[in-house]
Amino acid sequence: MHRVFGCTMAFKLTIPARINILGNPSDANEGDFATISSAVDIFAYATIEKAARIFIEQRESIDCSSEIKLQEEYDNRTIPLPYTGMVDLAKGGVNRLSRYSPEFRNKLATHGFRITLWSEVPRQSGLGGSSLFVLLTLVGLRTLYELDPIFHNDYVLAELAQQVEAKELGIHCGFSDRYVPLFGGIAYLDYHGKLHQNSLHEEPYVTYERLDPWMSEDLPLVAVCSGVEHDSGDVHGRMRPRYIEEYDAWVAQGGETPPMVRFMSTAYETAWRGKAALLQRDWETFGTLMNQNHRVVDEMMTYCGFSDGAGWANNLLIEAALTNGALGAKLTGAGSGGSVFAITKPGKELYLKKVWEKTVAEAGLEKARIYQPHIVRQGLKIESIP
Repeated sequence: MHRVFGCTMAFKLTIPARINILGNPSDANEGDFATISSAVDIFAYATIEKAARIFIEQRESIDCSSEIKLQEEYDNRTIPLPYTGMVDLAKGGVNRLSRYSPEFRNKLATHGFRITLWSEVPRQSGLGGSSLFVLLTLVGLRTLYELDPIFHNDYVLAELAQQVEAKELGIHCGFSDRYVPLFGGIAYLDYHGKLHQNSLHEEPYVTYERLDPWMSEDLPLVAVCSGVEHDSGDVHGRMRPRYIEEYDAWVAQGGETPPMVRFMSTAYETAWRGKAALLQRDWETFGTLMNQNHRVVDEMMTYCGFSDGAGWANNLLIEAALTNGALGAKLTGAGSGGSVFAITKPGKELYLKKVWEKTVAEAGLEKARIYQPHIVRQGLKIESIP
């Protein structure tokens, strides 16, 4: 739980992105199963301070001194804030928190705030970047207004973040995007009971089981953001309704297991088997499960009408990794664009980076970004500032 004491009324927040390592996209978006997911060292940021009115700002770049790109201003009694296509993620956080919390509504009436957001997470990279601005807004408001930390605990804020995107803005994304950046580390996330995304406290919270306390070393991972932009909501928006339709009909009528349920069940199996392999540091088995996870996602996306399955760039980069010694490779987001990552034998990370550098150059992927992600054991951080 994040709590800052004292009279300082300005804060800086830092939050990591996430990658889904195994089990996706079964994180309660197309099923109620499980993933292994990790916070990684790519960050988004915010500052928040007391103000007479409500000011919501977004900077041009990751430089905290860069110019403001977007700004909206409102009277602090203008709730709910209108959605205009500008800084709507932050406004959604304000609106959903106001709907949930009488304490926040009362305190917001006494004074406003200025929140400024910026990010180094590539746009539409499959790293859960949109959720980071929602989480920064929710935690920033909890901190600035000194809201009850029990009533507004991290589980509640993660669930509110899901509601912001799913119910306020109509964006389809998985629960890992909302939990992992807050809680940090690498974890086994269980989503059972969350298929239909019911109201807060009308379904279980995500069960968040940290695995990094049993790990003495980092995962030997290399990742590449292809630069092919995608909207994960568009991908999930096609797959989730199809899953629910097939699942509900199957539950009601019985018969043979429908394709979408089979796809998601297979993805889930890679997660629970991967947990055992991870704890034993059995990287070869772990890599095999990654490959299985990717194959089922590629097949599922083809079944759902995506002509190039999980995405031509993703499949190209995965094939290049596997033919050059990677133990396993898969996408981390919803597919089509975004990012893929691979697990190698320890010490082979630099070699794979060079392989991918050649691959993206030959494919004309000029916006691609290759990096070596590291597990971030602490999730969101808060510091007081002058």
